[in-house]
Amino acid sequence: DGYYEYTMSECVYSTSDYSDMVYLLSYSFNKVVDVQFNSSVGKFVGYTEEGVKYAENFNKDQAYLQQQKAAVDTFCRHNAQISDSAVRDKS
Repeated sequence: DGYYEYTMSECVYSTSDYSDMVYLLSYSFNKVVDVQFNSSVGKFVGYTEEGVKYAENFNKDQAYLQQQKAAVDTFCRHNAQISDSAVRDKS
């Protein structure tokens, strides 16, 4: 009997050199994705009426947009290298 709002960050890749890595940042409300940043697209995209408004505002904020664009390197590649090496070192 309430509302459920959450944010999810994902790093998606399939190659060992991370050349195909994509960073996704999704804002959801009641299990529906309202707006999402995709590093391949390079901007926020709205999927609902409210999400389109959010995307417009996020895309106007150049500092925030640049931070999200950089996340594929600062967040994804950095953490993937750490976790992948931990898995490789176990075998």
